[in-house]
Amino acid sequence: MEKLRSRVKAFLSKQGMYHGDISLPETCAVFLNEMDKGLAGKKSSLAMLPTYIETEQDLPRDKPVIVMDAGGTNFRVATVTFTRSGEADIRNFEVYPMPGITAEVSKEEFFGTMAGYVRAIAYRSPNVGFCFSYPIEMFPSKDGRALYFSKEIKAPEAAGQMIGESMGQALSRLGSPDPKHFVLLNDTVATLLAGRATTGGPRYDSYIGFILGTGTNTSYIEQNKNIKKAEDLAAGGSQIVNVESGGFGKAPRGRIDKVFDAASVSPGVNTFEKMISGGYLGPLCLVTALAAADAGLFSKTAARLLGDISVATTKDISTFLSCPEGGDSPLSLALADASSEDVVILYHLIDALVERAAKLTAINLSSVALQSRKGLNPSRPICIVAEGTTFYHLKSLRQKVEYYLKQFLVDKKHVYYEIATIDNATLIGAAIAGLTN
Repeated sequence: MEKLRSRVKAFLSKQGMYHGDISLPETCAVFLNEMDKGLAGKKSSLAMLPTYIETEQDLPRDKPVIVMDAGGTNFRVATVTFTRSGEADIRNFEVYPMPGITAEVSKEEFFGTMAGYVRAIAYRSPNVGFCFSYPIEMFPSKDGRALYFSKEIKAPEAAGQMIGESMGQALSRLGSPDPKHFVLLNDTVATLLAGRATTGGPRYDSYIGFILGTGTNTSYIEQNKNIKKAEDLAAGGSQIVNVESGGFGKAPRGRIDKVFDAASVSPGVNTFEKMISGGYLGPLCLVTALAAADAGLFSKTAARLLGDISVATTKDISTFLSCPEGGDSPLSLALADASSEDVVILYHLIDALVERAAKLTAINLSSVALQSRKGLNPSRPICIVAEGTTFYHLKSLRQKVEYYLKQFLVDKKHVYYEIATIDNATLIGAAIAGLTN
């Protein structure tokens, strides 16, 4: 068995894709350098977007706020009130389809449809926290301009528009009697805020919002004095910065990574995300397996059977790792008539790519934790509020991530952390933003 593992290691290493060849300290240093350049407004693969959202204000109790969450396919609305004990009381919860999913819509239709969704509860509060999970440029007013939409949302006229302002105008056209104060934020920022409100507050030194699902991103709290590209910030203050970490462009990529990226819908964009996130990791494993078959790692029978697989999702590779022989994943079914050695080789190949994703994830989280300059006291660690099916459900990924975090962040850098999971994090975080900013 060790011989088979060594063959896989040699193949991946030759391709520049073996996790053991990645230096965690060196790649962290590169990540931190990209963060510094992004904060200074210099050319960087990390956008380091100021959000102008602060975290130090006291959270009002018994005061309702309207929350909206525009995601990939669904638009969620609700009202949230924080009780005296700090619990989030979520009411009037509804789920609707995002406008522009099935057909292209004008900017009036885009904002008008969303305003229609919230009209029934518009009277309940003048404050709105709006989690808008698309790239936005934030402004000190807490409003944001939509930069562009993914290919799933067809609303080109809405790109470039101020989201809160446009929503307010649409609500007025529908007869909403009072103006609204909109606070825009994305899902990663909302996740961070939810952690601050629901995880015991003072026992943590700082917070990181982290998402690893279909895509990936990270946010953290930065001192204003370090955000050189933003003017007129209170030097003694702080705010949440949206790293846009999926765009990290200096991770050590291999030959197959580059071929895979070139064949994607958006070549050269979010190359880091394509190495670790659920939207890409399954297909990348299949492409790598086919390349390994071409290189002679598998028997001729297994190579032919693998070539018949058209699609492999991240869920498929997780299912395979959980039950390689006799399982119901396309990979297990394809190799049902192959040798046990072929199954073992495929297992080691996929597991090694998951290990690489874990190491790169640990590099991301370690870099952000180090940049925050917090968590040096073990009694007050950094709280990493993590969301995403890939992080929690891809077999062994979280355990591998924590192995590298312990090895580097804790044992070498003496920065302490805890990972927290929070239900309804985006709704709660949007509510906190709407009430305190």
